[in-house]
Amino acid sequence: MAALAVARRAAARKCARGLTSEARTVPMIIDGKKQASQGTTFFDVHNPATGELIARTPQCTPAELKLAANSAAEAFRSWRTTPPSSRARVMHKLEGAIRDNTDAIAKTLTEEQGKTIADAKGDIFRGLEVVEMSCGIPSMLQGETLANVANSVDVHSYRVPLGVCAGIAPFNFPAMIPLWMFPPAVTAGNTYVMKPSERVPLSSIMLAELAMDCGLPPGVLNVVHGAHDTVNFLCDNEHIRAVSFVGGNAAGAHIYERAGRNGKRAQCNLGAKNHAIILPDADPVSVVNQLVGASCGAAGQRCMAISVAIFVGKSQELIPKIAEEAAKLKVGPGNDPATDVGPLISAQAKSRVEQLIQSGVDEGAKLHLDGRQPAVPAANKDGYFVGPTIFSQVKRGMQIYDQEIFGPVLACVEASSFDEAIKFVNDNPFGNGTAVFTRSGAAARKFVDEIEAGQVGVNVPIPVPLPMFSFTGNKKSILGDLNFYGKAGVNFYTQLKTVTSAWRDDGHIEKLSTAGVGAV
Repeated sequence: MAALAVARRAAARKCARGLTSEARTVPMIIDGKKQASQGTTFFDVHNPATGELIARTPQCTPAELKLAANSAAEAFRSWRTTPPSSRARVMHKLEGAIRDNTDAIAKTLTEEQGKTIADAKGDIFRGLEVVEMSCGIPSMLQGETLANVANSVDVHSYRVPLGVCAGIAPFNFPAMIPLWMFPPAVTAGNTYVMKPSERVPLSSIMLAELAMDCGLPPGVLNVVHGAHDTVNFLCDNEHIRAVSFVGGNAAGAHIYERAGRNGKRAQCNLGAKNHAIILPDADPVSVVNQLVGASCGAAGQRCMAISVAIFVGKSQELIPKIAEEAAKLKVGPGNDPATDVGPLISAQAKSRVEQLIQSGVDEGAKLHLDGRQPAVPAANKDGYFVGPTIFSQVKRGMQIYDQEIFGPVLACVEASSFDEAIKFVNDNPFGNGTAVFTRSGAAARKFVDEIEAGQVGVNVPIPVPLPMFSFTGNKKSILGDLNFYGKAGVNFYTQLKTVTSAWRDDGHIEKLSTAGVGAV
């Protein structure tokens, strides 16, 4: 334990040293060692709150990518036979290490991604819950047995790891999504090649270092970098058996098709357009507070954000109050404890969201609150800020409805009946999450029964399941039939092996039972 404590303190010191104004090149991690890439193409990592260049992410060379896959394949030979309880103990240690280093990880996460420190700690904690779930994976690997299916014939099945797996993570949750991926995979006996977003790689490097400090052997978790070339390598390499992805629709469709064409499993969480229905009997204070937080929290950059609210009947009277409360949110840098809404990830994202806001105005929606050009401190004048924005009278066919905005924008729709509102939600091609606000148990039950989204909240705006369940988006929000984390996640990273045994040599048994009888 003393050695582990020293390792944790060392990791924390590394985190602190990482926060400098000097841009540095992000290392790879291959075979347990941080290494500098020899690549000559780089992706800039900017602090979204200031526009400052803080790091450069390399495009790993083909030789480096192959080295990472080969290292993971070699490590799998021994890791797969490591007792499941021993693998789980590494996760127990990692859980403690992440808790001990949460402040340092959150500081780095805020610097590279922009979200508030509070949101960064939430990002880490939701990933930490999957690490906790992974500690119980040994019991999920247990199989089934049926004795004497025929005379002296027994059958048993159990789950075994696939081999080398890969993860491709997005920019919006630099800690949570990698922790959705590699902890369940390696605890189930696989080895892993992780590709964080080239825009936010620093948090993933810290988490990988902590995992190695906690006892993950060299090669079990390798971290590589890059964009399209790296993604295509992970989909093509002969060692990699499964690919996990969270991100946009175009990239996800490409990964799912290319990985499948090469005989790999793929699970791809894609885009979303999450709706909430507000019935006239809903608690008005709760509705206002929860919709403001669910639409504007994390600057709207989450696939479970509520971006559309459908107001049934007189509940639309709450729209001005929602705009009033949203206007009270403070926009600013994430490292300011008073900030409620941090910046968007990039200048391009800011421009896109601003253009979509203007399209809403041009196409006839009513703008209650305009978040463009919010007031921010002088030190953040070059940051990528858009404040809370509230529209009403939004219709299908408007860009602010049809597109996933990924910004702090709430589109309000009016409906004359509950049935009309449910149909409106179900007609949308995406099915990540949805919610209803009501005090009626009968209405809630009708909603749960009839709605087609995969994750449903009743008076809960962002119903992301805890890891004892699985993340169950559906429709065009997912490609693949095995979801992230929980039992479905373990099933994705394992396969069944079934053994049929017959032992019928009664004569041999007789010889064994009398062996040595009469010997002097």
